Amino acid sequence: MVKATWHGVVLAESDSCQFIEGNHYFPPGSLTTAYFKPSSTQSECPWKGIASYYNIVVDGEVNIDAAWHYPKTTTEQARPFEGYVAFWKGVEISSDE
Repeated sequence: MVKATWHGVVLAESDSCQFIEGNHYFPPGSLTTAYFKPSSTQSECPWKGIASYYNIVVDGEVNIDAAWHYPKTTTEQARPFEGYVAFWKGVEISSDE
């Protein structure tokens, strides 16, 4: 089981993560959505497509653009993790393995 936490709060937990380019991508259904607020930030990856970001909000503290996902991937290679969410900016990733 892989877990994403920030300030002691579990943001996502799953045994079905995809590990791509050094990041764990969590399935959308594994998120604790109350902590996720859409951001207007976007970036582009040549083989994954346009990434959209989320701000993470825990106890009133905001971690800007701390999570991202590819709502619509652009290549067949990226399809298996379309919509999956990855983290950075101090979000801790841990595993039971």
